[in-house]
Amino acid sequence: MKRRAFLGIGSALLAAGALGGWTLGRSGRQPVLLSARDDADGRHYAVGYRLDGSQLFATPVAERCHDVYAHPHLPLAVFVGRRPSRESYLLDTRDGSLLQVLASPAQRHFYGHGVFHRDGEWFYTTENDTSDAGRGVLGVYRLEGQRLVREAEHSTHGIGPHQLLWMPDGETLVIANGGIRTEADSRAMMNLDAMEPSLVLLRRDGTLVSKEQLPERMNSVRHLAVAADGTVVSGQQYEGDPMDRVPLLAIKRPGQAFQHFPLGEAQRQSMNQYTASLAIHDQLRLLAVTAPRGNKVFVWNLDTAQLREEIQLPDCAGVAAVEHGFVVSSGQGRCRLLDCRGERIRGEPLELPAGLWDNHLRVV
Repeated sequence: MKRRAFLGIGSALLAAGALGGWTLGRSGRQPVLLSARDDADGRHYAVGYRLDGSQLFATPVAERCHDVYAHPHLPLAVFVGRRPSRESYLLDTRDGSLLQVLASPAQRHFYGHGVFHRDGEWFYTTENDTSDAGRGVLGVYRLEGQRLVREAEHSTHGIGPHQLLWMPDGETLVIANGGIRTEADSRAMMNLDAMEPSLVLLRRDGTLVSKEQLPERMNSVRHLAVAADGTVVSGQQYEGDPMDRVPLLAIKRPGQAFQHFPLGEAQRQSMNQYTASLAIHDQLRLLAVTAPRGNKVFVWNLDTAQLREEIQLPDCAGVAAVEHGFVVSSGQGRCRLLDCRGERIRGEPLELPAGLWDNHLRVV
């Protein structure tokens, strides 16, 4: 017990030293990590932790969540149910109080992602229309007090929409249509021989701006990161032959077409045909990607596509940009802080619970 306590104190001091100037977030407070997490018995939680490891809340929820999105100026966040969830959860981020269980409409289910508009009045989710062969739907909700009320829906112009994010104008959404049809209450993929993945730019009133596809139709466009200059990077999961040599990252720079990111063959192979989360650090011009099947976190220079670092991390999950680099969570191991300021990227463990974190996190 003495040795364990000593090691715990040592790790805490190490993490505190690594945090250094990273510790101030909104309103001068230490940043808060929001994510979904399970416990050893398989129970589901929406959690909030400060980066020093202190817990703000761990709120039990009925269904497993996937991504989380914080309100732009109120202490609220929506933890979005993992596909094919029928529930998402609106929480008070000060203490984790569950304010609303947001139920999906009939013949709809959530795809794990959503975003608040910058004015805070509107929330948008990607949803599946199970009555129409998996037609992608953008659910539109208005925040009324401490409740979200569904107001409308628009087509995502694709099948199986997954992550959505705002472009820099704050009025245009970029949507990753995974191209995979699933039915109600199932994760079974129904159309692998006829997948239609795409990257869509959509005005929030539903007006289609553009729709682009990669050459490989079984390369499901899943997750996104958007830079302040409008560069969009997507991470794919490939549903074809495991031996196919298919790039798993793609990029759309301003004024250019959606195309493969120049990914090294060694890195492509180590991803095992699957990427999870992406994040862009605008000030450092870095792109971070997790590949949990390969137990790898990659960091590239966004402008030159030069690989900066390849980091071993068991079942790496969510990633988010913080002041001096990135925070990365893990389904099996310790969460880490990546200090990217120097010539070499330095990783330090954080005093957060180890393992069982879901694929996404937000630092607010």
